[in-house]
Amino acid sequence: MTREVKTGIVAISVIALFIWGFNYLKGLNLFDGPLKTYKTEYSNVRGLNKASVVTINGVEVGKVINIVFNKTPEKRGQLIVEFSVETDFEFSKKSIAKIYSASLMGGKSLAIIPSYEGEMAKSGDFLKGEIESDIFSSVTEKLNPLQAKVESVIVSADSLMAGLTDILDVKSRTDLKSSIKYLNATILNFKNISESVDKLVKSNEEKLGNTLNNTELMTANLAKLSDTLVNANLGLTVKNLETTITSLNKILESVEEGKGTLGKLLNDEGMYNNLTNASKELEELLKEMKLHPKRFVHFSLFGKKDKGYQPEKNQKQ
Repeated sequence: MTREVKTGIVAISVIALFIWGFNYLKGLNLFDGPLKTYKTEYSNVRGLNKASVVTINGVEVGKVINIVFNKTPEKRGQLIVEFSVETDFEFSKKSIAKIYSASLMGGKSLAIIPSYEGEMAKSGDFLKGEIESDIFSSVTEKLNPLQAKVESVIVSADSLMAGLTDILDVKSRTDLKSSIKYLNATILNFKNISESVDKLVKSNEEKLGNTLNNTELMTANLAKLSDTLVNANLGLTVKNLETTITSLNKILESVEEGKGTLGKLLNDEGMYNNLTNASKELEELLKEMKLHPKRFVHFSLFGKKDKGYQPEKNQKQ
């Protein structure tokens, strides 16, 4: 082989190696034969770039080939991600292409979450794109509401302190100190009273015990009395009392109607007048007997003959 041939072979090999390496860096392996390529769409790729790894169930099956902006006016700003799958593994069009963090350093990879329902995906089909929140994004998403709440609390605390500063002027602070001083004195008085009560209870503990025993005995006696009243025939007693009251009511009704001696006595006006006149005549008779007893009683120790009644005029003569 001449030197020119050897130089040509080396040059062709270098060019072929350069082409292979360039395509390999782009995610294409020229020795693997025809590749299956799929597309998905995102509003933000979160750091995903060309040559990022594509996995299925954690196994590397391809690489990201290209990332371009969508030229459709309705989807302006959207990013189309094209990736390759080098295996014959099949999945349906309902599968999801999810961007996730491959490491804590922030490297992004693309994972295909396969679905086997419906029509199988073919090369060039679009898959639904999703983005998995990494630890920093999750912390940020959770801290954002908390930050807003903390800021709100700080603003409220600042307003509260400003209000307290306005309210608690020199006079108010002096009054507050005086109130606290009086409160301390009141608490001390309560403490002294409590100690006094404690001493009183200890000194009269025996008496209190006796009082409680007497109270317990009284309660027991009341319980026995209650049992006695319960066991007694209270129903019959109440019934007899009702019968008595009914009879008494009937008697009173008869008296009011003028029936019987008592009724006539109370309601007959003539009998009342007769009794009144009789009482007056009896009273006059008694007065006459007191004033002139000789008219009614004649008593002689020697049996002197009664001369009969003579007027006072004749006697004087």
